[in-house]
Amino acid sequence: MTVIKSQTAKPALPIGVRLTRIWGGVVTALTLLLAVVWVFPMYWAVITSVKPDDETIVAPPTLWPQHFDFSSYSYIFQNSPIVRWYINSVLTALLITFLVLLLSMLCAYALSQINFRGRTWLYWLVLAGFMIPFQASLIPLFIFINKLGLVNSYTGLVVPQLAAPIAVVIYKQFFDQVPFELGDAARIDGASEWRVLFGIFLPLNWGITVSLGIVTFIAAWNNFLWPFIVMNDTAKLTIPVGITQIQSAYGVAYAKTMATAVTAAVPTVVAYLIFQRRVTEGVMATAGLK
Repeated sequence: MTVIKSQTAKPALPIGVRLTRIWGGVVTALTLLLAVVWVFPMYWAVITSVKPDDETIVAPPTLWPQHFDFSSYSYIFQNSPIVRWYINSVLTALLITFLVLLLSMLCAYALSQINFRGRTWLYWLVLAGFMIPFQASLIPLFIFINKLGLVNSYTGLVVPQLAAPIAVVIYKQFFDQVPFELGDAARIDGASEWRVLFGIFLPLNWGITVSLGIVTFIAAWNNFLWPFIVMNDTAKLTIPVGITQIQSAYGVAYAKTMATAVTAAVPTVVAYLIFQRRVTEGVMATAGLK
């Protein structure tokens, strides 16, 4: 006797579940497409940097070099002060990061915890800093720095980059969340405002300090406009400006320029890969205030 097993048809999924799955697939496809669009310029820079010079100008351009040529990297290290540019970028970016965090922290603590006349107006003045783009103040700022005799100096390079209203506002928002009782108890025990700030408020907000530090360092490292305007000595250039100085006797050397760009991007890429979560927290904290 043959037994015929009846196959039970699977119940159809509710239309809401099907629409959710379809929408999830569309979002995934769009995300992958955007990822490819974002990664392609970096891929193009790396591939161009290992092409021979004559292959970088062929039409149509090749997506893969016919043969790899790493001479552009040796050329930039032997015929340009790229090591000095690296040192300049590291020192100025670290100094800017430290001073921005310190000054922003002090300003935010005063606005959050110290009651003085004009505090509200001062906070609104800090908020007004968001409304003035740096490009709008570029010419008067350069005239002012020039009159002080700070053009082509590290002081003139660093000081104008220390104004960071966003860091002040972020610190203030986090300091406002610290219970006043902690600071009052420390003051009753004889602690100074410096001790309260660095002994209580800073440790409680160490995470946002690290996040802001990483974001500030990357921004200072990648800054091009102001160093390009204020510095004219080749030996004092930072790495983003130094990229524009790479050229050959026959015009723009695309392979060498891309090799310099790739070399310049390595520290920021490594920093992002190591501190990815902190960078994301800093960006989200910054975006949440805009």
